[in-house]
Amino acid sequence: MLYMIIEHFKNENPLPVYRRFRDQGRLAPERLIYISSWVDQKMHRCYQLMETDDPTLIEQWIANWNDIVEFEVYEVVTSKEAAERVAPLL
Repeated sequence: MLYMIIEHFKNENPLPVYRRFRDQGRLAPERLIYISSWVDQKMHRCYQLMETDDPTLIEQWIANWNDIVEFEVYEVVTSKEAAERVAPLL
């Protein structure tokens, strides 16, 4: 399963996040796979695509960051998969 995770840096401050990442890495459990990420121009928010077959791993990962980041988590599908799902209804 794919997950779009929106990270809101607390106090709109990216420095604690980047320091922890520099010093400790992603801090993700082994079967939580990082795909890619994007950060908004103001450096207040990160959009991260992750993959796992066990959603509880996301909760474990969030626990390592929730003191400096607020999270939104959405299960997503690719555009191709979405098109295949709606095709029979068109």
